[in-house]
Amino acid sequence: MKIEIDVEQFARDIKAGKSIGGADGALGLLIKQLTEAALAGEIDSHLAQDLTRNRKNGYNSKTMKSDHGSFELDVPRDRNGNFEPEIVKKNQTTMTSEIEKKMLSLYALGNSYTQISDHIEEIYGVGFSKAAISAVTDKIIPMIQEWKLRPLEEVYPFLFLDAIHYKVKEEGRYISKAFYTVLGVRVDGKKEILGLYLGENEGAKFWLSVITDLQNRGVKDILIASVDGLKGFPEAINSVFPNTEVQLCIVHQIRNSLKFIGSANQKQFAKELKAVYQSFTKEEAEMELDKLEEKWGKKYPIVFTSWRNKWDNLSVYFKYQEDIRRVIYTTNIIESVHRQFRTLTKTKGAFPNDDSLLKLLFMGIQNAQKKWTMPIRNWSLTVSQLSIHFDGRLDKALNL
Repeated sequence: MKIEIDVEQFARDIKAGKSIGGADGALGLLIKQLTEAALAGEIDSHLAQDLTRNRKNGYNSKTMKSDHGSFELDVPRDRNGNFEPEIVKKNQTTMTSEIEKKMLSLYALGNSYTQISDHIEEIYGVGFSKAAISAVTDKIIPMIQEWKLRPLEEVYPFLFLDAIHYKVKEEGRYISKAFYTVLGVRVDGKKEILGLYLGENEGAKFWLSVITDLQNRGVKDILIASVDGLKGFPEAINSVFPNTEVQLCIVHQIRNSLKFIGSANQKQFAKELKAVYQSFTKEEAEMELDKLEEKWGKKYPIVFTSWRNKWDNLSVYFKYQEDIRRVIYTTNIIESVHRQFRTLTKTKGAFPNDDSLLKLLFMGIQNAQKKWTMPIRNWSLTVSQLSIHFDGRLDKALNL
């Protein structure tokens, strides 16, 4: 039997200014409704399987305590007295909503509200509206705010920043917005997402706000930052952390260069460009860049202007050994996170507001970080080399 959850009172409570969570929050009423609906589904299923002339026999009322306050729960009875509810046991007086937990679990896997409703109805015999599901998933928003404000480590050997774009509705129309993921590698070699930022107004001012946020949350030093070539970011990071070396992502630079190369020449140009970024030394790379420009410069001057203007930040990795080079020359380390984002959002063409997108991206971050149980490859050797290159800056963090 499908039971529709009435969320009108919940909506009225929220509109009247009542909080969603907490001891007296409006969500407590919704949990009561969901639980009683699930119990109704359970007893219907029980009676359908009972071959005797068993039937419903009213309710027992008991006080339940939850994270969202206490409420009176009406538990259905059967005439034979053999109905044993699963979602709330006979002697159980405290609970966290199993339906709510299941709902959030399904949401974290990228299921749509319709899919979640179908799954819950199949499991519990309960059907409810998109508004009810949205109210429960909105519990993620305070978690996001708490996560955004959490203290960070004092020192990060590596910092990476990259963007992913989505269509989000604003003032009645859908526009493309960039969401920037900031990933740090801690002194123990493990990855951590430090923040997620909406880049509505790109440029030095925006980047400065990102770096200042990291500093305000406790970051005192960053050794090397790898970014995707965004204008103004190297200057912004060095205005707050003047000793941080900024490496522009080589992969992004290659992709941007090929956009300006004629399709007939792209394959050959890309092959010859390898001699530049795969050189053993900065000096060798500069010689190869000169040779490449001599051959292609007149035809594609804008490409070489870009490489020359950005060369100081594109060539940082040449001073380091292979283990460090492999980590910093590209922002691909973030791509695993963005792949998780795309998995969660692949069925969504666009989003009605920023929060609806942020909820999903936050769940993607939690999914990604569950897998980060080991340091990055050859970390012991890498951190030893860093301690030499950046004399004294890792001593406190490494307890030296």
